[in-house]
Amino acid sequence: MSKQWVIPDIHGCNRSLRSLIETQIVPSKDDRIFFLGDFVDRGPDSKGVLDYVMGLQQQGYQVVALKGNHEEFFVKAWDEEKELKSFMGFRQANRSKQQWLKHGGIQAMESFKTDNLLSVPEHYIEWMRNLPLYFELDKFVLVHAGLNFEVEDPFSDEETMLWVREFKVRPHKIAFRRLIHGHVPVSLDFIDLTVKSAMYPFIDLDNGCYMNNRSGFGNLLGLELEAMDLRVQPNIDMD
Repeated sequence: MSKQWVIPDIHGCNRSLRSLIETQIVPSKDDRIFFLGDFVDRGPDSKGVLDYVMGLQQQGYQVVALKGNHEEFFVKAWDEEKELKSFMGFRQANRSKQQWLKHGGIQAMESFKTDNLLSVPEHYIEWMRNLPLYFELDKFVLVHAGLNFEVEDPFSDEETMLWVREFKVRPHKIAFRRLIHGHVPVSLDFIDLTVKSAMYPFIDLDNGCYMNNRSGFGNLLGLELEAMDLRVQPNIDMD
């Protein structure tokens, strides 16, 4: 029987991702793997994560990769860099890039071994640009950050899907399915509680993979949706 796995924010932790998939999940090509975005930034190997996930797709694995706010940040910074024009020999400031670099973009650039944003190959940018924002299953709705339940159609607010940090689930607006998201790191104990208790209308799977110096955090997780089987991969990128 095929399985459906959900993996949240990876943040450049490529070794941890490979270990989770290759030693714990071990997917067949009949299984589906859903990624909740934030593949890049903060950790040491954003390029490696992108190469690995894109490689799974090319090998025929059933991968659904959603966009996170860090992919949005990366693409916006790249686009702005491309649009800027020199004036009398001086380049205009790329404000998007300045903000992105403060939130993990420096590490992402280092993984591409460049300090020139435009030298990042365009196929990485286009892959990130074209990622969907959410995915609907029979029993679950998957999204990076969350949904805006204050509007009639929660799927109409794209910014909320990428950036929201607090929201109140109104189950009837998503046909009483459970919402699974990442974006905001929460403790492993809390994640375990929400996975095991159907009373929670949401599951936040982000354990802050890059936060390896904080007790209760620093793991990359994989959740199998049928058995609600939670796999925990400690960070092995930032020892």
